[in-house]
Amino acid sequence: MTSAADPRQNRLLAALPDAEWAHWLPQLEPVELPLGKVLYESGSKLTHVYFPTTSIVSLLYVMEDGASAEIAVVGQEGIVGISLFMGGESTPSRAVVQSAGNGFRLKANLMMQEFNRAGPVLHLLLRYTQALITQMSQTAVCNRHHSLDQQLCRWLLLSLDRLQSDELVMTQELIANMLGVRREGVTEAAGHLQKAGLIRYQRGHITVLDRSKLEHRACECYAVVKKEYDRLLPATMAS
Repeated sequence: MTSAADPRQNRLLAALPDAEWAHWLPQLEPVELPLGKVLYESGSKLTHVYFPTTSIVSLLYVMEDGASAEIAVVGQEGIVGISLFMGGESTPSRAVVQSAGNGFRLKANLMMQEFNRAGPVLHLLLRYTQALITQMSQTAVCNRHHSLDQQLCRWLLLSLDRLQSDELVMTQELIANMLGVRREGVTEAAGHLQKAGLIRYQRGHITVLDRSKLEHRACECYAVVKKEYDRLLPATMAS
């Protein structure tokens, strides 16, 4: 299996003990995740859970008038579809691919079988869910109390962590939709970061030039979320 098609690029799958990994591997289906693909809509019944490897998926809350705002991002550290094993088959959020790439999916009934067996899979998924809830809570606080510049720094850092990259392919309009703000605000905030030498933005490509300064400019929300993910989730493959 080539690294490009290796499920263990996803940290949750990489953390599975050998016995569970051997059982899961034949069930995992590789999938392409193109930009803008909707993995599930608000209120729909989940048929699969997804494990991104080289892509990022945004969880969005969609209002009745169609407006939306991002509540969390999921990449190679996690799973899309936690509502399935948290007691419901649907969720009020929408999951849409924010950065194109690849991943793997598992049928919903198989996911529930694995979860209900308890043991290491259950504990791993519950720890991930706790980390995701922290991200959602911190996003709400950040959007209420911090400047758009700080929100953009947090969003860039969280997104890049989930790609293990220094570059994002992302339009300002899409970023505005994710943050729930006007495009003009994102243009201004991105301009501030570029002028300070922290990023380079050109034709939909955002490259981080000085990560340490970007982290320093971000509010505490990024550090809180990162610390919780690092605390709860294993950094290396299980043995």
